[in-house]
Amino acid sequence: MADERNTRSTQSNETFGADSLPDLAGRTAVVTGANSGIGLAATQALARAGAHVVLAVRDVERGRTAAATVRGSTEVRRLDLADLSSVRAFADAWREPLHLLINNAGVMMLPRQRTKDGFEMQFGTNHLGHFALTNLLLPYLTDRVVTVSSGAHRWGGVRIAFDDLDLTARYTPQRAYAQSKLANLLFTLELQRRLTASGSAVRALAAHPGYAATNLQSGTANPVARAFLRLGNRVFAQDDKAGALPTLYAATQDLPGASYVGPDGLGEMRGAPTLVGRSRAAADPLTARRLWRVSEELTGTRFPLTADETARQG
Repeated sequence: MADERNTRSTQSNETFGADSLPDLAGRTAVVTGANSGIGLAATQALARAGAHVVLAVRDVERGRTAAATVRGSTEVRRLDLADLSSVRAFADAWREPLHLLINNAGVMMLPRQRTKDGFEMQFGTNHLGHFALTNLLLPYLTDRVVTVSSGAHRWGGVRIAFDDLDLTARYTPQRAYAQSKLANLLFTLELQRRLTASGSAVRALAAHPGYAATNLQSGTANPVARAFLRLGNRVFAQDDKAGALPTLYAATQDLPGASYVGPDGLGEMRGAPTLVGRSRAAADPLTARRLWRVSEELTGTRFPLTADETARQG
């Protein structure tokens, strides 16, 4: 499949690591799904660099256990991305400036399930939950939004099934996951367009971890696929700390809006973070705008920034 390629970053990334972050003292970050995997690894690195990190997690007790492993300033707040009332409650409680939002949480290749609001679980959690959260928090954001996608956005030439977003007639766990990850990239593309048009200095970027060994694969529906992924985790995968590097690179380096960061190794499976390509479907601005409009209707949230709001952000 042909890809739309980002221009490669001129900044050297070969030595970029979790200890390469700039001083983040005085900055606040929200990381969704921060209790394990690359979310926890990113949280640990950001806090170690001086940021105050809010672990936005569905299970508060697990979040507190994770926070206890972090050296630095943290707090734990409940957020269930599969429940829009929980998303709204989280955003309604936010009152302070927010420098960085990392949309990291996700579910992968689940058997057919629905969110509390009735959406297909993977599209509802991975895309719609983060879409609503980002729009509700944008009035407080001052720097950037990083959304974690996946190379799965290319699987099978996937497209957004606007006639059947829940994939009712043709559901497979793989197709649903791929659609949700494509939606993450289209969301980033349209969010950046809107931020630029509003005059906001906030940037929207996306990242993917390559093949990282995390708990994400444990929810996969097919037992054969689970066994294969467990084997891959042991033999081929990077650890969660390496998998978090593209997210951290996107979160802290001076990159253009709408950039997509992933590993630089063979097949983007592992390696140092760099700007990577995306499928033509993920680079289509008309599809991105259509998805945005549909997502607004489904979530009841809107892009909130106005000229006055942008001026207040500074």
